[in-house]
Amino acid sequence: MLTPAESADSTQLPGLLAALPQPPGAVVCDKAYDTNNVLTSIATQLAVPVIPPKSTRVEQRRYDWNLYADRNKIERFFGRLKEARGFATRYEKIAVSFLATAHLLAARDWMR
Repeated sequence: MLTPAESADSTQLPGLLAALPQPPGAVVCDKAYDTNNVLTSIATQLAVPVIPPKSTRVEQRRYDWNLYADRNKIERFFGRLKEARGFATRYEKIAVSFLATAHLLAARDWMR
């Protein structure tokens, strides 16, 4: 799902979870996704939220720190994709072209 740059990603998560063919076992996200709406969407999928709670939460929730640490691999992957200036700046304005660029960059990264 491609959203405008000024749109918050966390608002898209409930729709993405609903579109999955099978419910996930866990949903790993960063602190930006620690909202009641996101947590409710994850609970309706019977999945475990692996989201560190924001420091402003009154009730601090526990989470699987080891599973959350694996999220770093995904962050590093996107960092390598963003080394391509055209991808990082969304040079391709058409969604299909942007997706094709993402596929080519991912294939190049896999072949390294």
